[in-house]
This record gives sequence, C-alpha cells and structure tokens, in this order.
Amino acid sequence: MKLKFKTQAFQTAAVQAVVDCFKGQLPASPEAISYRIDPGKAQKGVDDLFTESGFRNADLFLTDAAVLDNIQQVQRGQNLPLSETLVKTKAALINLDVEMETGTGKTYCYIKTIFELNRRYGWSKFIIVVPSIAIREGVAKSLQITAEHFLESYQKKTRFFIYNSRQLHQLESFSSDAGINVMIINVQAFNATGKDNRRIYDELDDFQSRKPIDVISGNRPILILDEPQKMEGGKTLDSLVNFKPLMVLRYSATHKTTHNKIHRLDALDAYNQKLVKKIAVRGIAVKGLAGTNAYLYLQSIETSQSKPPIARVELEQKLANGTIKRVLRKLGKGDNLFDLSAELDQYRDGFVVSDINANTDTLNFTNGVELMVGDAIGDVNEAALRRIQIREAIKAHFDKEQTLFQQGVKVLTLFFIDEVAKYRDYEAKDDKGEYAKIFEEEYDLYLNEILGLEESAYTKYLKDISTEKTHSGYFSIDKKTKRLTNPDEEKRGENAGLSNDSDAYDLILKDKERLLSLDEPVRFIFSHSALREGWDNPNVFVICALKHSDNTISRRQEVGRGLRLSVNQQGDRMDNPATVHDVNVLTVVASESYKDFVAALQKDISATLTDRPRIANEEFFTGKVLKTPSGDVQVTPLQAKQIYKYLVKNDYLDDADFISAGYHDAKKQGSLAELPADLQPHADQVFQLIGSLFNESQLPDIEDGRRPKDNPLNTNFDKQEFKALWNRINRKAAYRVDFNSNELVRKAVASINDKDAGLRVTPLQYTIQRGEQTDAVTVEKLKSGGAFRIAETKVEYNKLSIHSAVKYDLIGKLVEGTQLTRRTVAEILKAINVAVFAQFKTNPESFIAEAIRLINEQKATVIVEHLAYDPVEDKFDLHIFTAGQSKQDFSNAGNKLQRHIYDYVVTDSKVERDFVKELDTSADVVVYAKLPRGFLIPTPVGDYNPDWAITFKEGAIKHIYFVAETKGSMSSMELREIEKTKIQCARKFFDKMNRQFAPENVRYDVVDSFGKLMDVVR
Repeated sequence: MKLKFKTQAFQTAAVQAVVDCFKGQLPASPEAISYRIDPGKAQKGVDDLFTESGFRNADLFLTDAAVLDNIQQVQRGQNLPLSETLVKTKAALINLDVEMETGTGKTYCYIKTIFELNRRYGWSKFIIVVPSIAIREGVAKSLQITAEHFLESYQKKTRFFIYNSRQLHQLESFSSDAGINVMIINVQAFNATGKDNRRIYDELDDFQSRKPIDVISGNRPILILDEPQKMEGGKTLDSLVNFKPLMVLRYSATHKTTHNKIHRLDALDAYNQKLVKKIAVRGIAVKGLAGTNAYLYLQSIETSQSKPPIARVELEQKLANGTIKRVLRKLGKGDNLFDLSAELDQYRDGFVVSDINANTDTLNFTNGVELMVGDAIGDVNEAALRRIQIREAIKAHFDKEQTLFQQGVKVLTLFFIDEVAKYRDYEAKDDKGEYAKIFEEEYDLYLNEILGLEESAYTKYLKDISTEKTHSGYFSIDKKTKRLTNPDEEKRGENAGLSNDSDAYDLILKDKERLLSLDEPVRFIFSHSALREGWDNPNVFVICALKHSDNTISRRQEVGRGLRLSVNQQGDRMDNPATVHDVNVLTVVASESYKDFVAALQKDISATLTDRPRIANEEFFTGKVLKTPSGDVQVTPLQAKQIYKYLVKNDYLDDADFISAGYHDAKKQGSLAELPADLQPHADQVFQLIGSLFNESQLPDIEDGRRPKDNPLNTNFDKQEFKALWNRINRKAAYRVDFNSNELVRKAVASINDKDAGLRVTPLQYTIQRGEQTDAVTVEKLKSGGAFRIAETKVEYNKLSIHSAVKYDLIGKLVEGTQLTRRTVAEILKAINVAVFAQFKTNPESFIAEAIRLINEQKATVIVEHLAYDPVEDKFDLHIFTAGQSKQDFSNAGNKLQRHIYDYVVTDSKVERDFVKELDTSADVVVYAKLPRGFLIPTPVGDYNPDWAITFKEGAIKHIYFVAETKGSMSSMELREIEKTKIQCARKFFDKMNRQFAPENVRYDVVDSFGKLMDVVR
C-alpha cells in the first residue's frame, strides 16, 4: 500500500510564507551559481577528476530593508506580530521561524518549500539538520515516499542522502550536481567530540586532504532546522556558523527562541481547522474508600434499545478450589456482589446495586458507595493497574475498529513499555513476557464477546486473525543473538530518554505502510518508550503507556505520536471536513484519572500558546488583515473601535480586556450577538480575528473516552412515513458545470472595468521623515535612540510607472491565481479599458492581486448559475444510519426523544437544541432524523451535509416531506460565502431530484427556528 499526498491549502500557506519573504530576488543566473570545487591534494595523475565545476546557491541580493519589508508583509497577511528588525544570529543574517503543530505535515511543508525556492529563485543546495536519529530516519523516509508526488508537480526529483563521515564521495555529488540536492545530518555529526564526529572538521587523506565542512560550506547551503528547540546548546549554535549558510529556516511546534516568525499553525489552529485527530482519554482513578477493602473496577456502563443499562464491573470471585480470581461481570439493578463473588466477606455489607445511571456514568450500591466509570477501589497494585490499562486499550480498539472497518480504515493500538522482558521473556517456555500474556488473556475475553454478535464481514475478518499474530513487538535487536533487547538511551541533553538505534527506527519505518493494510494481521504494537519518536503512523488510534508517568515525557509528547489523520486502504487521507472528527479520534489510556491527565495536557498545550496575543483593544484590531473571498481587507481605526465597542457592550470582555469565557460559550452555542451593520459583510473574518486572541476557554475539548455510547435506532425508524421520505432523498448525483468561456470573459471584463467597484490599484507609497538632533544630547539618549527627534513626516505616492527591473509573466500569474486557460486570460486582458490596464505599470503586484480577485468572483457566480446535477445509479442505503456510526456522549443530550429515529440526539448549538425540543413535542410532526454525516451532496466548494429530514402529518401541512438546514442567523450577510454557495447548490440538487423522482415534492430550506419552519411548510 502506498500513502497518497495531495496539495492542501494550509500547507501551501506555510510554503508561501517562506517564499514570499524573498519577493524581488531574481532567479539565479548560471554565472551566479557556478564555482570551482576545491580539488584538494589529489594523487598524481588524477588531478582532473577533482577540478570540476560546482553549483552553489546564488547570493541574496535583496537589501536587509527589502527582506524585512517582505517579512512584515507576510506577517501582516497572517496577523502575526510585526518584526521590527531582522533577527540575526552567528550562523546567518536571515533566520525565519515556521511554527507548525505536530501531525500537520511539517516535513512535507519544508520539502515542498525546497522545491518552491528552487523554482522561484534557483536555490538548489539544502541541508536538513535534525536533533536525533529517529527524526533523521523519518526525514529520509519522507523524502523517499513524497518523491513521485513532487515529480508530478515540479517535474524533478531531489537527490538526497544522509551524511556519513565514511562515505564522503556523496559530498562531491552534492557540490557538482546542478539539480536539487538535500543532505540530512543529525546534530551529533558536527557538534560532538568523538573521533568519527570530528571528521567533518579534519583534513582527511581519503578526501584529498580536504575538510568535509569546507566542501559543504562552499555551496552556501540553506539550512533547515527540524525541531530547533532541541538544538540550542552553545556548542551546536557555534557549529552552525561553519556551514556558512545563506539563511536558516527553523520548523517546530514549540520554538523556544523566537527569530522572525513568519507562519503560525499552533495546537489551537490545528484542532479548530480539523487538521489533527480529536483527543479522548480513558483515565483510571484509584480510590481509597474508608472502611472497605473490597476490590472493584467499573469499566463501563452499556445501554441497549430494549433493556435497562448494565454495568461492566471487575470484582473478585472465589472459585470451587478456594482460590480467588478477578473476573469481569455484567451487573444489573438489584444484583448482590456477595452472592456473585461466592460469598466473599469483603462484599457482605450492602454491595447491592441500587442504581446504574448511563447519563452520569455512575454505579451506586445500597451502602452508599458510588463509582464513576474508570474508578478502581480496594487492592489496586501495579500489576492490577497494568491489566486494567491493557483491557481498556483493547476495548477502545474494538470500539473504534467496529466503526471504521467498513470504511476500509485499519486501526492500530500502540503500547509503550520501559522494559523488553515485560513483553518478550526469553527465560519463559513460550518467550512471552508478563504483558504479552495479559494481553492475550484480555484480548480473547473481549474477542469472544464480539464474535457472539451477528455474523458480518467484520466478525469474519476477526476470525481469520489468531491472537498470537495480532500483536507484535518493535524494539532494538541484539546483533549477536538476534533477540529483542532494550535500546540504548541518551542519558543527558534534549534527547535524554530517546534511543539512537538507527536499525530499530529502520524497522519501524520499513513496516509503516505494511501495518496500514488490513491484510497485515498485526493490530496491536508493543514498543519501547525510548523509540517513541520513530512512531508517526497515521492509523494509531489508541496509545497506552504501561509505565510510570515521569517528567521526561509531557502529556503533549505522549499524544503527539497519534495525532496524524488516518488513511484508508487506498492510501487516501480521511480528512473530509464533515466527518473528520467522527473518524479521527485518538484515545489515550492513562494510568491516572481522566481529570488529572486532561488538566496536565491542557496545561502543556496552554504553555505553547504564550506567544498568542490576549488583550482585545483598539490598538490590536487596527491594521489587522481580514482574509475575505474577494481579497484582503485591512481593519480601519473606525472598524477597530466598532469591534471593541461590540465586545464591551455584550460583556464579551473581562476587566483586563481579555476575551471572556462568555464569548466562547456563546460562539459554541451559536448565539453570538449581531455585529454592527458595517462589519456584517466580513462577520466570519471578524470573529476569526477575535478568536485569534487567546483564552483558556478555547483549549480543545478533550472528551472522556468512556462517555460515548451506542445510540440504537428505535421504532420510529421503521415507520412507513420515514421510509417514504428516505426514498425521496436517498439518490446520489454528480454535478457538472456547463458554461462557455465567452460569458465568463464578458462578466470578468465588466467587473474589472466597472467605474465604482472595478480594478483599482494602490499606488506605491514612500514615507519621507525629516529629523533633527535634540538640544541636549546625553550618553543615555544616544544609547536609547532619543538623541534625534522627528520634525516632519510626509507620505508621497508614486503614480508613474515604476520601471521595474523585474519581468512579470502577467498572463502566467493570472492563470495560476484563477486556474483558467492562458487563452481565456488573454481574452480578458485584451478587453480591459486602456486606462484600467495602465495601472499595471504603477503597481504590478497590486494589479495582479486585484485582477485575480475580480475574475474569481465572477467565476464563482458563473459556476453556481450553470451548475446542474445528474442522478447516478447508486443510492444511499438505510445502513448509513447504523454502519460506521461512531458512539456519542449523551451526558448533555437531554431527555429521551419521542419522534426522532434515535432515542437521543447530540446537537451542535442552542438553536438546534431549541429546534429539537419543539420538533419532538409538535403534534404535526410524525418522525424526524438528524441526517448522518455520511449523507453528503457533492458541490464545487466541498461536500454538503444537510441537518434534518422531517415528515409531517398528511393533510395538516402543505409540504409533508422536508429537509432543513438550521442556522443561527437567516441573514445571508452573516452566512459564510462557502456556506451560501453550498446552500444554493443544495437547492438545485433537491429541485432536480423532485422533478425526476418525487411525485410529492421534498421541500428544502434554511430556517433558524421551529416557528420559521412552520411558516415555510404551511
């Protein structure tokens, strides 16, 4: 199986941020990059072998001021704090920071940046510096598996290699090759003191008496530092100077030292944009209850359609031979543990089940003892705790696997242990360690329950996998005995606790794709915690650390190994925005309580967000950029004042001008107050800007992994009225857009030439400041920069041609920005008014940006106008309501429903909650359903998932069958452009389905309340 890669907007933005910092740098000429490689002292008769020409990176000819201006433009576009100066280091004059959360494709981004820098500016020599063997091997693997993907986009491949002081011939090729060359080097290869590590600085006989570092530095390479916060020792930083880099690019999720930060995609951004998995935690709370030594562990509470809830509890039981064994039992109300345990005294006093509450996940006994799911009481020693963890991991695995198997997604569970002997014990008869034995016992118990379910493709899949084959260990391998062994670990420094065993990482990486295949029986993996950095398999859904928590691994590092979005059997990433967080949930089985683990994890995340601004005042909002579909809009001082007053008026700020929890609650509920009329056209962008101000309330919700439960279908699902509605809406269709380019040309030209709203460029401006020395100059004033004062400031505009030395491919740029053909773009340009076109000379960049914006606006209009749906043979099956449905948390689901096809429904906002309340009590409603996430209508701007399907009583209502979209506001100004487009497309879809298939039409509309719905259907 091969992983597939695709171009994604959030990754392109990270690449573009770097590339745009060098706007104005001309592509390198052959003369600028050619040089003679140092031949060294070659043996007599072979001089000519080492006198070849090399190709180095061309120098940066932009001035510091020009680069700083470019950096500030990039920062403004992302609303990042503006750099006042270029932050220079010993190593380089240019130092750019790119912040990207773990799991969002940081390595992919800097590989793509290499290609883009080469394409735009001709730079071709790059060195990726990494802090550990694990990351080094991972980078090499990424370069290998993305090669074909980038070949399609750039028509070239990189030549890459891992630096090895014993294979220095590769440096010759690195220097002499004119293509893109990438060297990967771990920091120990040049900052350590060992004999091999120092070879890079030595004149070597086997390298023609040259120093490897001199040959490397002759290329003026661009350094890319992966995880730079782990390479901040003085020795490392001093050593980087020796590479004589053209610039240094630093990529990390957690920069310790900040330089010129040009891109930010932090933990909050990644979660909110659904670029990483959602996190769930199964905690274990060990409780000491006074007056009892009874052992009990409440694993879960289960619900079903026809029976009251039951509790799955582990208790002790006396066997016939007198021994005591811990067993799992399902308990119902009234069950007496004294009887079930074969009359063990510890359960004699009042251990009779009095209540099982599925909403609060609690179990109560008549003696007053109350357990929450995950609680353990009595004799809970180390062995018992580890068994509970393994059992919980297996249960979490099966819960996830039953859902995802039908979607072709392989589920992997990863156990981290601190000693190989606990998994593989070579002194035991069967070589199985303690954890391997516990795993097989617990796995078989749970497997038998699953196999007792109705026969299906999933149960057949399970039957074909033996227990012994479904788990495997990944550790270091002893070269003599070939046995698994504990890896060597770094004792000090940033890599303390990590292994430097490249063979172990090779094995993990070699098996990466194989483990993703359903044909491979291994689903549960045991690995040493020192090898954790080698694991970034996207289909890790459960992580369980069978070791004591310590300070060497933060909770954030613990979850980081499983954050990547999963892939299916075709190698496609499961990233559909409508279903991404239904499919991609990472469950962490902790050895501490849910509450403690979540608090520690959120503290870790919060600590990485310290750079985010917090104070919401006019100064913050002024000048910020709103990224609208029609182009960038800068917030004026007046608009900044309106935003601030809006927040104050609605109590969305606290006394310190921090965004309050009330604002974030209202946003979640969909009940935010309306913005002032002037701001409403950009409402989505304004709220996004407010959201960039950090508040603890924004931290990702980390759910309790035991809360979600099955939500079985009830008798409403079988009603004929629901079946009749379903048969009218279950058609699948493909869309097509038929329009000729002449219409688009006409509309685009009219829009560009429009006297009022047409293409207008901003003339290039420059500021002239006149200053003079102050009367009394002191040393302090000179040091602080206060010895001169500004007497006058004037802003001048250049409205004449700038006579740029840069040649613009105007048609090419517009083709790139609009995805139209060169011919169509040329037709548009030919028809533009002469006066409008003349503005290109005044400010080419602004002209291109405005032209792209106006053309794309007309393109979007034409696409929706000419969109048509064609039904296909395939239909949505009724199984969509059960197959692949993930479990849900019903603790806030409200009361049991009467007319819905499930007993409970989880709503997304207060608008939906109120809507459900009235739907369920209306005498006019027969049955209704919240449509599953898999019910998708294709549109040009992404798949669309409507909210509700409703059947009304015949005769009482004009429109019996209805599909509704609920929105907090009916104002089209407040709906995002992309939402408006999807809704327009949905109208066309249902119109087509009605005309072709439904004699009694299905009405589709957008409503904001039950009252509005009744107005529409009557």
